Amino acid sequence: MDILEGKVFSAKVISAEVGISVKEVFDHLEHIQKSVNRGNYHLVITPAECKKCGFVFRKRERLKKPGKCPVCRGESIQEPLFCLRRTGTLHYDDVQQG
Repeated sequence: MDILEGKVFSAKVISAEVGISVKEVFDHLEHIQKSVNRGNYHLVITPAECKKCGFVFRKRERLKKPGKCPVCRGESIQEPLFCLRRTGTLHYDDVQQG
């Protein structure tokens, strides 16, 4: 969890940093999302975005990157990004991209 605190990463970057598979990263992120949102931390998710038309997947509940854009059917999708922040201490704009 320390890797996510105050910095923004994709699942692929987290995978490379901690040496586990991307699938395991998503499993851990789902667990983190359920557990930290009840405490002093909050998992901030920057939603995936279509690189072709700019559609943002705001209402998507799954953490994984979507396969296709529902608007233009493009497959070039920017991955969602993840960050942990303390509740009430950091504003989203204060988070550093890593």
